[in-house]
Amino acid sequence: MLTDEQVETFVRDGFIAVRRAFAPEIASAARNVLWDELEQMGVERDAPSTWDRPVIRLGEHGEAPFRAAATAPALAQAADRLVGPERWVPRVSLGTFPVRFPSEAEPGDDGWHVDASFPGDEPDDFLRWRVNAHSRGRALLMLFLFSDVDIGDAPTRIRVGSHRRLAGMLQRYGEEGAEIGALGAEYAATSDLPEAAATGRAGDVYLCHPFLVHAAQPLRPGPDRRPRFLAQPPLLGAPADLAPDGDLTPVARAIVAGCL
Repeated sequence: MLTDEQVETFVRDGFIAVRRAFAPEIASAARNVLWDELEQMGVERDAPSTWDRPVIRLGEHGEAPFRAAATAPALAQAADRLVGPERWVPRVSLGTFPVRFPSEAEPGDDGWHVDASFPGDEPDDFLRWRVNAHSRGRALLMLFLFSDVDIGDAPTRIRVGSHRRLAGMLQRYGEEGAEIGALGAEYAATSDLPEAAATGRAGDVYLCHPFLVHAAQPLRPGPDRRPRFLAQPPLLGAPADLAPDGDLTPVARAIVAGCL
């Protein structure tokens, strides 16, 4: 179970790490599945000469190791505490997987942003998906580490406390919210905040507030540098209840604090 201190850290900073949420052996089995898919694309695990792209995105996977990671009891208990019991949808699969390879090329996907929550007028255009102040459709952003991620392994960058600042800025967009691709000024307004890196061991999971501003980064070549495996699925759920007379969940408390 999460401690009270961890919950307060989540409200203040916008994220917590659940260490060893699932076993390293499960992460290893999942990597083997992903390598099998990559090898069908001509990318060989023991042939760095075939690692010719900075990032390859793989889709949803529901095989046994992914189900085991997605349904880890520690994560279910944490979701109950942060989002509220029966306010989130259990996952049985994970995706997408931005697999990063050592490269001097720019990946083109490393801008600061928040992840979308619900479709807009053009559902097929993901950059036109939207987010509103209640975080309709998305309860959490989750980062599942399927390989060890040290500071040189392209960890996700996080702007600490940005979720509260963004919550205040989202108020002006009302229930319709805003397209995530149109929030550049809002993302820029968090640039003064301290930055953290989502490092850890295979089997760790970062649970992040849906308004947390974050960014990928390139995986640069280095001695014995290996590809990085990570999943970044949403935890789907009910919109945050911001009613002042209710018992606010930690997700809702952070939103309200940002709007004061």
